[in-house]
Amino acid sequence: MLDWKNRVENVRVSVDDSMGEAKSYLGGLWRALGVLLCLYLLTALLVGWFWSQEPEFFPVQQNARAAAEQAQRQLVSGYTTVETLKTVATTLLEKQGGYLSNDVAPPGLWLDNMPSWEYGVLVQVRDMARALRKDFARSQSQSTEDPDLAKAEPRFNFDNKSWALPASEAEYRDGIRSLDRYQARLADAAQSNAQFYTRADNLNNWLGDVATRLGSLSQRLSASVGRVRLNTDTSNTGGQLPVVSEEIVETPWLQIDNVFYEARGQAWALSHLLRAIEVDFADVLAKKNATVSVRQIIRELEAAQEPLWSPMVLNGSGYGLLANHSLVMANYISRANAAIIDLRTLLTQG
Repeated sequence: MLDWKNRVENVRVSVDDSMGEAKSYLGGLWRALGVLLCLYLLTALLVGWFWSQEPEFFPVQQNARAAAEQAQRQLVSGYTTVETLKTVATTLLEKQGGYLSNDVAPPGLWLDNMPSWEYGVLVQVRDMARALRKDFARSQSQSTEDPDLAKAEPRFNFDNKSWALPASEAEYRDGIRSLDRYQARLADAAQSNAQFYTRADNLNNWLGDVATRLGSLSQRLSASVGRVRLNTDTSNTGGQLPVVSEEIVETPWLQIDNVFYEARGQAWALSHLLRAIEVDFADVLAKKNATVSVRQIIRELEAAQEPLWSPMVLNGSGYGLLANHSLVMANYISRANAAIIDLRTLLTQG
């Protein structure tokens, strides 16, 4: 009987020892997993910060000249604009961190400022690709559109958040390749089926799209503090005075930084495209006394790219203690938009 009790006691002690060892092992395992998780989160935070750095400006004219020399092409009218559009689109895909808008894994999945910046750049790329297709490369409204530009425009209008089948990057690279084929034919004196017409009406049409974009951006940025606005979407009242209602327009708090960085992306891309336009449309701008106007627009857009020293986009009231970065950005965008409106008047009447 005593021997049986001893055996039971030995088994109990053995089980207790085993349970203690298992608990100690699991505790060490959880601590190791916790350390690894903390290291991963810290690494992802640092990588996300690095990927969120906006690309620097590039010299437009020097970039086009170097590209022409490398490809052994002639620097003809329109070459700088197409090369700048290609470079802006390539930068969108090959900047540090690559293209982030369609990422499905951390840290890209957690970022929203840089994807908003990318979308702003993409908007201007799409507008210029459309302008090339319907205006700059056509002599008149009844002329045939360029086949490569007809392929490039829909590529850039592909869904910017598609991860696969196909990925957004693949479509945009196809668009860049189509632009390159058009550019090669444009620079080849032996081929006459690619044209770039530097006329005031062509430029005016593209600037009209730019003014619409900037006007919308200015309104969205100003709505960061909430505004009472008259509803202008009134129907036809048969000549009678319409009843105008008021509405409160305010950007949701979580969307304020997204609108801000989208504006920075559009300003970055547009400043480069306008520098290219200044080169290719130099004669037209000089004839209309509009060169200084273009440079003033570029200056306003580049001022909107000043470094943001605050760790976050502040949203103080208009005359409050804290800054409101959205209103500062809206100031630059509005001034650039006003200058574009004046420029369009010069192109039409100057």
